[in-house]
Amino acid sequence: MPSRSPPTQADAEAAVRTLIEWAGDDPDREGLVETPARVARAYRELFAGYESDPRDYLARTFEEVGGYDELVILKDIPVVSFCEHHMLPFIGRAHVGYLPSNRVVGISKLARVVRGFARRLQIQEKLTAEVAGAIQDILKPKGVGVVVISEHSCMTMRGVNTPGARLTTSHLLGAVRDDPRTRQEFFDLVRNNGH
Repeated sequence: MPSRSPPTQADAEAAVRTLIEWAGDDPDREGLVETPARVARAYRELFAGYESDPRDYLARTFEEVGGYDELVILKDIPVVSFCEHHMLPFIGRAHVGYLPSNRVVGISKLARVVRGFARRLQIQEKLTAEVAGAIQDILKPKGVGVVVISEHSCMTMRGVNTPGARLTTSHLLGAVRDDPRTRQEFFDLVRNNGH
């Protein structure tokens, strides 16, 4: 079977024109004439997670941790992703933590991993597990915890129409899952607003 070449920018713009027409409007109307190009560019940015492997952000680590062996937690990482069922956004925050064994990573890399996986079509449960799995696989810490809390527009704008409802998912590995004290500390630190 011959492989299909990927759709072009023109293909994406034609698809948007079709959706505009299907919705009942005229894609040649002044306010909409540039919309197909704008939507295609926006989707290129919103789905940039397919262009690289987010795990690569974790490749550079630091071994000089000065004996630090407590939880490292980065909270309130913005999440913008798209539900694979309706292609509508879910928006929220991720909280990522790990218990280093002998290596740490620059904290901006944790945010980049979240963003890299979020910029794909998926479900929140998968996003949460992918972030945790990448950190576990690459850093090999004693444990990992990831919590994602977001509002899904596929539920708030359509269907049951429940604005304000938020979905919380968590994925715990190693000591963060298995050691009750470490697990409790992780959740306490995630819940703490820094006050």
